[in-house]
Amino acid sequence: MTYLTVKQLATRYSASVPTIWRWARETDFPKPIKLTSNCTRWRLADLEKWEAEREVA
Repeated sequence: MTYLTVKQLATRYSASVPTIWRWARETDFPKPIKLTSNCTRWRLADLEKWEAEREVA
């Protein structure tokens, strides 16, 4: 399974790091997974599913 960091997401979506966190908190953007106390990541599969749903809508 592939996981992405918040910095990788910011690059992927041309957004700032705070914007990614706001999207996760306030919208239907996929929620992050807390792997350890200092390690939070997003599953690539969840992001791709979210992207596909947005293309259809």
